[in-house]
Amino acid sequence: MKNIAVIGAGTMGNGIAHVFAQNGYQVNLIDISQASLDKGMATIGKNLDRMVAKERISESDKKVTLNNISTFDSVSKGVSDVDLVVEAATENLDLKLKIFKELDEVCSDKTILATNTSSISITQIAAVTNRPEKVIGMHFMNPVPIMKLVEIIRGYSTSDETTKIIMELSSKLGKTPTEVNDYPGFVANRILMPMINEAIETLYNGVAGVQEIDTVMKLGMAHPMGPLQLADFIGLDVCLSILNVMHDGFKNPKYAPCPLLVNMVMAGKLGSKSGEGFYDYAESRKAETVSKQFS
Repeated sequence: MKNIAVIGAGTMGNGIAHVFAQNGYQVNLIDISQASLDKGMATIGKNLDRMVAKERISESDKKVTLNNISTFDSVSKGVSDVDLVVEAATENLDLKLKIFKELDEVCSDKTILATNTSSISITQIAAVTNRPEKVIGMHFMNPVPIMKLVEIIRGYSTSDETTKIIMELSSKLGKTPTEVNDYPGFVANRILMPMINEAIETLYNGVAGVQEIDTVMKLGMAHPMGPLQLADFIGLDVCLSILNVMHDGFKNPKYAPCPLLVNMVMAGKLGSKSGEGFYDYAESRKAETVSKQFS
């Protein structure tokens, strides 16, 4: 397995492309937007520059990594004759089903189809293809070049062979693959999102302020960042989407998103990517200033 296609040049997609390319794989980075491709490649370049500055890689390593990546604005051209496709598009079921239907039609029969979904059923995605045994979840963590975990999610029909190949491939990337079964939210988000949602509920109910909630979790529970800061980092729209998937999948009210989260997303307050969430990022990308709404 040497040729990899990654669909989506956003935060997760460019990170996944970076990691494969840095480990010697030929990567086709695909996005329908040339602007997104340009931005994705610029991000990869900046991240590699940081690694060079920290002497983790050489300037030569950086050039080789960038040379291993080709960009495409066409799915059919970008996935021709690849061994693996990793879909990293927006966390939207209809979009993912559309992408996988197309991939099944245009990819070689040998190609394994993986999705970086953080919550959506692998079984449901695989069902729109004629190769459900070759469909699997590869849930990378953000930021991909740094985080070691990859959740490997088997759909109902995912074969042992496919799982073995993807587990071994993830290890070759320097990651720690962990196999989980196909239920809404898998493991990472099934545990993380209720915690974030409860932190938002705690703020919503006036128990404590933004910084106070985050401080308790950082200093009391040894979390590297507080749940509200983490929600901003992930994107409040992404958090809402995952909670909705879990709420719909389990029909359990404990997964119902907090009304404050719903309202913030409707208002376009999505966290660091929109410039404001629980914190204000107008002057710094760090979560240092609480949004006026909560101060």
